[in-house]
Amino acid sequence: MPTTLKLDQFLPYRLSIASNAVSEAVATAYRTLFGLRIPEWRLVAVLAEDGPMSQQALCGRTRMDKVTVSRAAIALADRRLVERTPNPEDQRSHLLGLTAEGWGLYEQVAPKALELERRIFEGIDAKDIEAFRAMLERLEAATGALEG
Repeated sequence: MPTTLKLDQFLPYRLSIASNAVSEAVATAYRTLFGLRIPEWRLVAVLAEDGPMSQQALCGRTRMDKVTVSRAAIALADRRLVERTPNPEDQRSHLLGLTAEGWGLYEQVAPKALELERRIFEGIDAKDIEAFRAMLERLEAATGALEG
């Protein structure tokens, strides 16, 4: 590791720049095709994968702050893509779940998401992609340890 800070060699900076570039490309596609912002799509995808959950659980699962999750949930509810139901385990909170319209949107967006991923990574060898996935898991674990 270098001993002098140079942004172009500082891995957290480079990771952030790469992440922003990918997010911008994905955001443009989702906004243009489906009228969704990235936080809204993340909620739809998580609810499709994991089922109904509280906004607090969505914050943990998506690593988005409460305000971002709340705004995304409101936007999705306004479009009737999610519905709120009482949380049987905690009467102070509600569970968000996909409506039939939300599932329909997910079924349209998911193939487009996979196609975007394919196009972003099409010039990269499959072994390198798997190594990258493993590295991301290790990075997430390492940063999780820093938070504790």
